[in-house]
Amino acid sequence: MTHGAHELVEHLFRTESGRMTAALVRILGARRIELAEEAVQEALVRALRAWPLAGVPRNPSAWLVASARNAALDQLRRERSQSPADREPGELGEVADGELDQLAAWTARAGQSYELVLDDEIADDTLQMMFLCCHPDVPPDARATLILKTVGGFHVSEIARAYLANEGAIAQRLVRAKQRLASGGPSFEWPSGRELVERLDAVLEALYLAFNEGYAALRGEELLRADLMREALRLASLLAAHPATRGPKVDALTALMCLQASRSRARVDDRGNVLLLEDQDRALWDQALIARGFRHLERAMVAHELSEYHVEAGLAACHAAAPSFAETRWERIVFFYDAALERADSPLVRLNRAVAIAMRDGVWAGLAELDALDGDPQLARFYLFFAVRGELLRRAGRFERAAADFERALELPCSAPERELTQRRRAACRPSAASRAESI
Repeated sequence: MTHGAHELVEHLFRTESGRMTAALVRILGARRIELAEEAVQEALVRALRAWPLAGVPRNPSAWLVASARNAALDQLRRERSQSPADREPGELGEVADGELDQLAAWTARAGQSYELVLDDEIADDTLQMMFLCCHPDVPPDARATLILKTVGGFHVSEIARAYLANEGAIAQRLVRAKQRLASGGPSFEWPSGRELVERLDAVLEALYLAFNEGYAALRGEELLRADLMREALRLASLLAAHPATRGPKVDALTALMCLQASRSRARVDDRGNVLLLEDQDRALWDQALIARGFRHLERAMVAHELSEYHVEAGLAACHAAAPSFAETRWERIVFFYDAALERADSPLVRLNRAVAIAMRDGVWAGLAELDALDGDPQLARFYLFFAVRGELLRRAGRFERAAADFERALELPCSAPERELTQRRRAACRPSAASRAESI
């Protein structure tokens, strides 16, 4: 019972904490975001203490909500009873008029019917919380982090691990962001007009960054971080379903996430080694996610808008639709990369386009494209440029040059599975291995 109760608490905290925090912030205001998070954390602690002994309550979600709101009420009452001299440095001033009344009214209304009473509010609260996290007052580099913490329920240690950052640095980033929210300027409400469009773009960018970090970590021991991908996709799906936020760009991003995430199980083997697209078992691709992705992509195409998410979703759709690697329509993939370059010329897009050209027209055509990128300062620090060029050279039989590029790639930051793959490719360029390859 004890072990089961602990597992249930952790699961519910992951799935419910963002909703509870958002509901409390809606009632108490953006300046109380720290109090809301502390109240939700206190609810978790109380559950860990009570449930192993008293048993799991009939409605555990409602129990956590009740515990969180009671913890918030207790804190507000303590603050109201304190004199200014008793407050800690930096603590908020007097409890605002109506805060206790609003929280008490929500307590009475919610009762033990959490799922029934709050279902209509959950989506609004969660989405408004994301918009609050992406308020112009919040530094851009803190927005995705703040969403993961307050809406996704991620611990600081998990966020730091995901971004391979120091926990102290992540904590400081969150503190600064919350201080901006507590300053009194930002409010917990739907933005309107142009501000809605701008804030929505910021929310989409934050979710895109979080998903990409989960889909292909730049460093660390794992290539995939499924929890980040799942949470980013969940939040994007909320945006796509809500009448105030759904639209072509939101659907395009949701489609991209569905199509990319559908290949997750096939991208690494049982030992965590990277499996490239041509080596993946397509039977492991999630067909339900692919179908869902195509539905969102179809909705995204109803308007004349062509965002970066449309282009990337189109690329992912080309791979998802191919029955096999050999049947991939590389001419369509080159078309989408050309469209991306028309929007914004980027050496990273040109790198990916060179791979597509190599697949369409042969390795030497791809190498000619890469030669034009050699010396670009951005790519000179990018592991994948040298890994890609090394692989094309290896396929062309230029093993010595390929080995040199693989060596250079290994000097640059990458994930452990990518490093292992590059080491295997470098080993295949040794004279004995190359001779065996030529004789096959």
